[in-house]
Amino acid sequence: MTSAAVGEGAAAPATTALATPGEGTGGIQIRLFGRTDVGQVREHNEDNFLVADLTRKSRGLMEADRMQTVGSRGALMAVCDGMGGAAAGEVASQLAVDIIYERMIEGEGPSDRNDFARRLVRSIEDAGLRIYNDAKADRTRRGMGTTSTVAALLDSHLFLGQVGDSRGYVLRNGKLVQVTRDQSLVNQLIEAGQLTEEEAETFEHNNIILQALGTSDSVQVDLTFVDLRRGDVLMLCSDGLSGMVRADEIREILSTTPEPLEACKLLTEKANQAGGHDNITCIVARFDGPAIKPLDPAEPELKYRKYILPSEAGGQVIIQEGPAPVGAAASGARGGGKPNSQVHVTLVGNLGDILNNLSPEQRELFQSAPAAGGDAGSRAPVNGVDDSVDLPINRPAGWVIVVALLCAVAVVGVAASMLLR
Repeated sequence: MTSAAVGEGAAAPATTALATPGEGTGGIQIRLFGRTDVGQVREHNEDNFLVADLTRKSRGLMEADRMQTVGSRGALMAVCDGMGGAAAGEVASQLAVDIIYERMIEGEGPSDRNDFARRLVRSIEDAGLRIYNDAKADRTRRGMGTTSTVAALLDSHLFLGQVGDSRGYVLRNGKLVQVTRDQSLVNQLIEAGQLTEEEAETFEHNNIILQALGTSDSVQVDLTFVDLRRGDVLMLCSDGLSGMVRADEIREILSTTPEPLEACKLLTEKANQAGGHDNITCIVARFDGPAIKPLDPAEPELKYRKYILPSEAGGQVIIQEGPAPVGAAASGARGGGKPNSQVHVTLVGNLGDILNNLSPEQRELFQSAPAAGGDAGSRAPVNGVDDSVDLPINRPAGWVIVVALLCAVAVVGVAASMLLR
């Protein structure tokens, strides 16, 4: 078991004119702690987490000073859940946190919040490419990958970059809101109206994710943000926690446990008591200080808010709001999707076996798509369930199939002529 406390949160966007980075940051404090645990079933821990002060360019444990003041370059927190067998999953998640941190401290400080958010997206993309290349170069690491849920704080704005199904939650005014969206098969089926939250709890393929760092040379980072309010509590976690602990239990612990160290301990223990079927990792951060606005009772409720960056050449920031309610189970199932929406999906493994176990309606949701790529800032806003994942199903090119069929016909013809002699 490893536990850690540190640092300072990082960034989020503004809907109007962007402030200079560091404006008012001296009045923002974070109290936080992070903890990871192998669980009750796994032999080794493939999770990793990161807490870092981007201004001081430091990361790691700060046991003696858990209250941190946010500097002008902000702060960074991340949870990565590795996969790939043997020790490859641990390698992937470690590479992810290392590269994301290195990219975020490179060069001069960000020029504005958009620059900061763009750096966050690119750091995650760079981590994915590095893991992918390492896996290709080393046979023992083939198939390794990792989820990545990264929170970066600048001013009082919190950006979250999401790949996979680790999660970010914010507790505000006693309500727990999932501010990231799972890139998973079960979540896409729920959003499309083909699966209920109750069915999701026992769905056979609820552990299939649609995207991970390292499984392709490019990823689509789902970028969201939160305008923080004084007293907000952030929790990042792997699915070893969110899949074992119900949302109402998470809310209760975060609401009644002011010390992040103790909250992390209780959450980890709760996941282990429920079976500890996977590695368990969480970061809990509490935000305070005069530079963060107090909550106005008249404000709209906190929601999942997608943030689409303008292109490099300029353009308007697009903020796309959508509900991300936390259901009774911490599976994060969300309903209300469009029943006729299509799901774009990449799966590692036998796709045929998986599709055979789905209902006809669920199978109809799948279609192949062009390869993902490009800057996250160049994507146009989209609606419905298609905006979280848009990756291809790996399959041979059409000409390969045609050649194979012609060869098969030729072989059959030769065999038939020999039999007739």
